[in-house]
Amino acid sequence: MSEALALARTAGSEGEVPIGAVVVFEGRIVGRGRNARERGNDPTAHAEIVALQEAARSLGRWRLTGCTLYVTLEPCFMCAGALVNARVDRLVFAVLDPKAGAVGSLADVCRDPRLNHRLAVDSGVLGDECGALLKDFFRERRKKPERAKSDEVD
Repeated sequence: MSEALALARTAGSEGEVPIGAVVVFEGRIVGRGRNARERGNDPTAHAEIVALQEAARSLGRWRLTGCTLYVTLEPCFMCAGALVNARVDRLVFAVLDPKAGAVGSLADVCRDPRLNHRLAVDSGVLGDECGALLKDFFRERRKKPERAKSDEVD
């Protein structure tokens, strides 16, 4: 999760929502991802998707059985569905996303018994650090730009 947090910090410094993800197979990282929607004008460029794509290329297969995905924020519906379809064995995420999370908040896609694959899920790992990073990012975005003294009317 520390590596995912570092990727999230990089994404935030690039103006992206600070979310990072890594895929681990047999104790080594085989995929890394950070949000890249703004940079690539790609609505699907979530950290999890980028990490899954790199892991599939690295392992030479789309079935990512035996893999664990670590991510700094609860996955959305798209990403949770991708985890199921990729046959990832385990998901570890840091903080819940009450507005868009699909692994416990709004739904539980990864553990839905109606689907053909289910994942083990753990949450809360480095939750304080990852949550603070997200809160700080959005607090800064909400700030209005300060007007320069020369713009003020007397």
